[in-house]
Amino acid sequence: MKLAIDVYYYDNKAKAVGILFKNWEQEVPDQIITSFITDVAEYQPGSFYKRELPCILDLLKQVNLSEIEVIIIDGFVYLDNQEKPGLGKHLYDSLNKKLPVIGVAKTPFFQNEKLVKEVLRGESTKPLYITTVGISLDESAENIKNMHGKFRFPTLLKLLDQETKNKL
Repeated sequence: MKLAIDVYYYDNKAKAVGILFKNWEQEVPDQIITSFITDVAEYQPGSFYKRELPCILDLLKQVNLSEIEVIIIDGFVYLDNQEKPGLGKHLYDSLNKKLPVIGVAKTPFFQNEKLVKEVLRGESTKPLYITTVGISLDESAENIKNMHGKFRFPTLLKLLDQETKNKL
């Protein structure tokens, strides 16, 4: 099972959503899980993980991690060419390096070219930026490229983004 996670912030709270699916090409998830978090940390430039990681870890309490083969996050695993850890790397480390993490970002990050693979989907000329840990970058990029949907953003990841904002 694969798990894609996103978090939406409002007021001093957050809504974390996870979409579970078996196959990269799926159009509809097998399950959607949600967690509401209060007293969320303030955003700190350069340390976004301090805000988002606790929300993700709270959501993961609902999942049997032994059934998960990979976690996909909205963001970066590494922030620069020297492997400065981003949210994905912090998540990987907090899970004792047992679950691969794929970061999917919509915009590039300063000084991060070597550890990123750009993926063009559909007819879009704007790439998605893929970073990984615990799994091959080429394999991860190919998996994201092959996800269902004819547009830049895969169907399941678009659904995930919409679900984070629903029914607040």
